[in-house]
Amino acid sequence: MSEGQAMHDIEILAPTSLEYWATRCILPRACVQRAGVSLARWQRAGHAVSASIVIVCGLAGALVPDLRPGTVLIPEQAGLPSGELIPCDPVLVQTLVTAARGAGFQPETGPLLTASSLIVGAERSEWVRRGFVAADMETGLLAEQNLRVATVRVILDTPEHNISQEWLQPARAMRQLSLWRELFWLSHAAPRYALRAARVLKYGLDEMR
Repeated sequence: MSEGQAMHDIEILAPTSLEYWATRCILPRACVQRAGVSLARWQRAGHAVSASIVIVCGLAGALVPDLRPGTVLIPEQAGLPSGELIPCDPVLVQTLVTAARGAGFQPETGPLLTASSLIVGAERSEWVRRGFVAADMETGLLAEQNLRVATVRVILDTPEHNISQEWLQPARAMRQLSLWRELFWLSHAAPRYALRAARVLKYGLDEMR
């Protein structure tokens, strides 16, 4: 990372309202965009990218069973279902890994799948066989933007503790009694882990200055 990296050269994308809230709490002066799931809001807004660095901050789902909830993930590569692998910026990755370790975490750096929907159930095994350790729905979509890209994620759900795809539409999901047990767990875990991702990113940004 170049010495004295200007903060206006770094754009942070937070996919959901929760992730945006957490990132804003920890980094109130940073350039943070609520990008939407699968970057839907970011793309639809026609946002003109002026930053040279984009870092996605938020939550992810584990594909392999040994990634526990709360694990910090800073992948060296992101992949798309088509099989395309995108290298994350190696200097950014190293800076963020160092920051995570300084914050007391041992980050995972294995490949991250960027999927078009939540990966749950038996579908996880197929992507594990293809080498991925976790999944999001945003990072790989930045592949063709001519940017330096990295992501800080914290694992929320795992193969042993699936969450329903219904949570992609939270208002509808909360009306389903069968999902209230998940809601109780999510209301406790998701904010805590989203804040953890933002704190690791803050330590990384401090290192970049």
